[in-house]
Amino acid sequence: MITSPQSRSLLEIAGKPTYHIIDGLSIRFVESERGKSDVLLLSPWPESVFAYEPTWSRLAQSAHLVAIDLPGFGRSERKDALMSPRAMGDFIVRAADAFGLDRPHVVAPDVGTSAALFAAAKEPGRFSSLVVGTGGAAVPLQLGDPLREWVFAPDLEPYRRLGGRAIVERAIQTLEHYALSDAAREDYLVSYEGNRFAESIRYVQSYPKELEALRDVLPRIQTPALIVSGRRDRVVPPVNSEYLHARLPHSELHLIDAGHFIWEDAADEYASLVKSWWAEGYRSTALIERAVTTAH
Repeated sequence: MITSPQSRSLLEIAGKPTYHIIDGLSIRFVESERGKSDVLLLSPWPESVFAYEPTWSRLAQSAHLVAIDLPGFGRSERKDALMSPRAMGDFIVRAADAFGLDRPHVVAPDVGTSAALFAAAKEPGRFSSLVVGTGGAAVPLQLGDPLREWVFAPDLEPYRRLGGRAIVERAIQTLEHYALSDAAREDYLVSYEGNRFAESIRYVQSYPKELEALRDVLPRIQTPALIVSGRRDRVVPPVNSEYLHARLPHSELHLIDAGHFIWEDAADEYASLVKSWWAEGYRSTALIERAVTTAH
């Protein structure tokens, strides 16, 4: 693996994450200084807010960042009623309200993708734009293992017995280039230790029904969306992002030459795409439907 200077711990870059009570749940977050625009970042699974270590400094140059661990993910408390994309979409709106974010951009990779899209469908105009991708979206489901295995697991007990640390260790071993900081690696392992990973599987097990509901609302979403995925993602194949791009009225699609963890393995390219999107891209995409760009 190649360690870049940006792989300094989030603790050094942004300070220690803290907690905010939202809807009676203790939600972990980390925040940057004020900037020109507000941004709400949602941590991917099975990681945490530490996933933004390699991009934080660059993204914070032009925006006020608030990164959160969604309920049941990372180190935030879980509520069973929120473990589905539609319910999590409602929570995202409440989280933006709780942090006083005025029409924020939302960065929602992985499990955040479907939730953010539900939120944008239900609350038109609440968000300036979305950055999504690497999350299950296509109907019929088109997922690779181990995600497909988790979605259709008939029993969560084997995952409880195995324990979350072992499962997350296997997941982060699939990083191709990026070397996690010691703090990030330990945070991922602790975030899902014991039964926490097994319980988080409940969220993706709602995909068969939830993604059918999402399919029906996609054409009505007017919020501009930047869709970014890894061209070699075997866990969530890029067909999921292509599916979204074909149905969202105002979207731009980028496929990066990387696997699943594009925010780490392709951090420089990911940050550049997102910053350009915030600077101007989302405004032009709101006027031009389905602009296709493939990154090299």
